[in-house]
Amino acid sequence: MLIAKFIFKFLLGWQIKGQFSAEVKKTVVVVAPHTSWHDFYIGALARKIVHVPIHYVAKKELFDSWFGWYFRWMGGAPIDRSSSQNKVDQIVDIFNSKTEFRLAITPEGTRKKVNNWKSGFYYIAKNAKVPITSVAFDYATKTISISKPFYITGDYEKDLRHIKSYFSDAVGKVPEYT
Repeated sequence: MLIAKFIFKFLLGWQIKGQFSAEVKKTVVVVAPHTSWHDFYIGALARKIVHVPIHYVAKKELFDSWFGWYFRWMGGAPIDRSSSQNKVDQIVDIFNSKTEFRLAITPEGTRKKVNNWKSGFYYIAKNAKVPITSVAFDYATKTISISKPFYITGDYEKDLRHIKSYFSDAVGKVPEYT
């Protein structure tokens, strides 16, 4: 953890504001804006510093390879991404099978500029009955901000406006994709 802090804070100049709620063991962690591959290692360092397990899902084939141990060690859980499988239901099943699971997901679904977020994160939270924790990566200030958990109301449009407002000032690594 000391090496991660040194790299994150002193070499790269980043800081973390806020913290994950100790009482919330299951949450959908919405990470935005996602504009660059650099988000991965910045996030990995931050995860080490906050000392809270953060998970992700990836195609099951990655876990069947001889690197499968690495993906699991990094917090990964396999899902079947074939078109015949409901990904939201698969992820809800993962939430239901765990006592602790914080799923990091980028709602843009890509590192490019998008006009609309994908809605899967919302329906995962709704169906798993877990809150959403927003995590903003602001490259302009080199700050990662962690929100308090937000319990959705079921009004998608209203809730989405609330969630997106947390990211309104965050600037991605590639600002024109923000």
